[in-house]
Amino acid sequence: MRKFSTNKLCLLALCSVINLIGGHIALLFRLPVYLDSLGTVFAAALMGPLSGMIPGIISNLIGGVTTDIYALYYLPVQMITGGIAGLLFQKISFHDRKRLIKILLGAGIVSIPGTVISSSITAIVFGGITSSGSTLLVQLLHHLGLGLTASVCIVQGLTDYADRAIVLALTVALLAVVPSSIKIAADKEKSHGKV
Repeated sequence: MRKFSTNKLCLLALCSVINLIGGHIALLFRLPVYLDSLGTVFAAALMGPLSGMIPGIISNLIGGVTTDIYALYYLPVQMITGGIAGLLFQKISFHDRKRLIKILLGAGIVSIPGTVISSSITAIVFGGITSSGSTLLVQLLHHLGLGLTASVCIVQGLTDYADRAIVLALTVALLAVVPSSIKIAADKEKSHGKV
């Protein structure tokens, strides 16, 4: 049986709330990015891939039940984002002069698998129309003569990449200001296999 420390539970809860707040900000202002995975990526960077999946699951369940039913359908995307971001932060250090290049490349690595799944969900389940600001871009491309699936894939790819680049940059900035005691506690739990 895996154990959750109090610190880890608090961090995962905080990351879930960060996801909810980011998603609500993007919905409120109809931004063409989602901002609902900052907590997911931050948890993944700090505590590893499995822990990175937890805030996405929690925030999508809460958001889907309370304010945005569409969030429930995109739960697999959050899980994939958390898992891949956790692996990315285990393999790549973002603390050198090539940080911007690594963030831009990392955004592609993190966004591609999620884009395949999210664009499929958007096109097949919702016919290209969701609650996000990117729906306007999908409809514009579709009315200009591009097929619905192609419109969804193009817009989803661009918006997912932009979203992940923003989220990775914010995560790197947050990691720079997180107290070392929290980083040490997270590393100890990763090395002992606790989740």
